[in-house]
Amino acid sequence: MKEVQIDERLPYSKAIPLGLQHLFAMSGATILVPFLTGLSPATALFCSGLGTIIFLLLTRSRVPAYLGSSFAFIAALTVFVKDQQNLASAMTGVLSVGIAYILIYLILRLFGTKWISKIIPPVVAGSVVAIIGLSLTPVAVNMASSNWLVGIFTLAVAIIISIYGKGFSKIIPILLAIVAGYILAWVMGLVDTVKIAASFDTLFIVPFSSFGKFDLDFVAILAFAPIALVTLIEDLGHMMILGNITRTDILESDPGFDRVVLGNGLATGAASLFGGVPLTTYAENIGVLAITKVYSSLNLWIAAICAMILSTFNPLQALIISIPQSVMGGVSILLFGMIGAAGIRTMIEAKVDFSKNKNLIIASVIFAIGIGLSNHGVMVATLAGIFLNLILKDEENDEDLDTTEKAAG
Repeated sequence: MKEVQIDERLPYSKAIPLGLQHLFAMSGATILVPFLTGLSPATALFCSGLGTIIFLLLTRSRVPAYLGSSFAFIAALTVFVKDQQNLASAMTGVLSVGIAYILIYLILRLFGTKWISKIIPPVVAGSVVAIIGLSLTPVAVNMASSNWLVGIFTLAVAIIISIYGKGFSKIIPILLAIVAGYILAWVMGLVDTVKIAASFDTLFIVPFSSFGKFDLDFVAILAFAPIALVTLIEDLGHMMILGNITRTDILESDPGFDRVVLGNGLATGAASLFGGVPLTTYAENIGVLAITKVYSSLNLWIAAICAMILSTFNPLQALIISIPQSVMGGVSILLFGMIGAAGIRTMIEAKVDFSKNKNLIIASVIFAIGIGLSNHGVMVATLAGIFLNLILKDEENDEDLDTTEKAAG
């Protein structure tokens, strides 16, 4: 299949379905976070679209990523929103995350970004990318297990279309799989049609109930701001994947990781104004890019605009919310698995030598911690990999040692 590069533009007859595919891929997780924390799903959708547009503008549309609700802040949001009913303090915390990102951006601008590739060589980058996908697979499997028949059917449709699809269908396998899975779930009575019908009573809604509602709460700031380091490392891993998939130097020059950080920070800051949640780049949408090989940033623009429209149109929002977990779980198994495979591909293409103990140890520790640690495993594994890369000395392989010994003899 011919790759479509970041700056290429497909006809809108193709770009719009591709944008909708990105919309469906991110919607389940983006809506789930406000459901769990007591915030508005409509607001989360609106903020994800707005945040993605801000991100694309600041990265000059050179990073085809979608920003959705971050799971890293669920505990903090639950305490301030669901338990304390204190939206103002929660939004102060969300704003502090955006400010933390902007401060990190200033540091990156001061010291540059070229040092990133030195402390994060391919063995670290590839291993981290792999565990980003593999650590998410239990979530996908748990979602699919709510109805294995629907989950496996949806996964099978996505795989079959990806391999055997013809023409345009081959680049929208996720969208077609979700539609097919949804139809099967509806036939089996798993779709709540009552809520969909009720949504037509109110066609349009305001996607946010408050604007600029803040309360200077240092406890909230301390609860939220440090977690920015978690999402920062997740963003770093996602940019590694994107750079590998699209064959661009996102981290250092095209457009540079500093622009990515600034875009995410301003997007999260904007979300705090409307009562939204902190935003982060989404692995689901990167998985879509890996499967379709269509990297055009236009499709992400379309997804973002559609998300903002969707947040105001009640029936469409109800339709997406009604997609059963088993359907989203089925496609997520493929999406997250593709991200794991992309990490392995990174190391293969970089010709990482696993006969060297240093590389073997770094990869082993990253995989063990990243998959085994349930809370912030990716962050801890990344830090461990960077630390080991800095303290472990490069070693000569056995052949070099043999040659040296023979020469000395």
